[in-house]
Amino acid sequence: MARKRKGDGQTALVTGASGGIGLDLAECFAKDGYALILTARSEPALKDAAERLGRKYNVAANVIAMDLGAIAGGAKLVAEIASRGLSVDVLVNNAGYGIAGAFDGSQEADQLGMLDLNIRALVELTHSFWPGMLAKKRGGVLNVASTASFQPGPFMAIYYASKAFVLSFSEALWEEARGTGVHVSCLCPGPTTSKFRERAGTDKTRLARTGTPMPSMTVARMGYRAFRKNRRVMITGARNAFMARLAPFVPRRTLLGLVRYLQTS
Repeated sequence: MARKRKGDGQTALVTGASGGIGLDLAECFAKDGYALILTARSEPALKDAAERLGRKYNVAANVIAMDLGAIAGGAKLVAEIASRGLSVDVLVNNAGYGIAGAFDGSQEADQLGMLDLNIRALVELTHSFWPGMLAKKRGGVLNVASTASFQPGPFMAIYYASKAFVLSFSEALWEEARGTGVHVSCLCPGPTTSKFRERAGTDKTRLARTGTPMPSMTVARMGYRAFRKNRRVMITGARNAFMARLAPFVPRRTLLGLVRYLQTS
């Protein structure tokens, strides 16, 4: 008789699952037996991922291509999941993007789009699946934030602010869920090897040159283990953790100047 895996009989919904940390988190859950619902905008990449992970780990892997940044994108995804007769035990809110550069001269649509995807869609999905998790007393939410969560970010102001929201929201939910059997974790990576930095434009900043990015699978494994242990916050890497924990003790003006320096080229 095959050994029962931790996730057998449960389903994990992973957003932003076409590559990077999202895809690697999906693999971590699949390895432990979770069925998958993978969503992102790129359907071909999702189908390739679902086929590979489903075959490798013998799990069901469903694909729903969706733009969660569109208004009501989260509600549309929830409706599609329900129409397929699927349920969600674990929600992995990984979808998000950032844009490097000054707020002045930026495109309003891009800045508002960050809020729509990084915050609104995350809340929309969590609000939809949270009652079911509490009712079943299992599962939970793994939110992907950033070390940007711990301080304001001149020259990447909206991204830093959006991730501060994700961290605060996650910690509050962790406390609300304490003792219920439902897990909540917030994964806060530092610089990571993925396409995020290239898309965001942060690969050209001083911050990008201060150290070696962590492989995305290493980040994902740390986040998955933290979720399994119901660890409230997981900051990847000792150096990143030290800097994040130091931020509240640095004079605000000094901290802002330091971040400004690191976020410019």
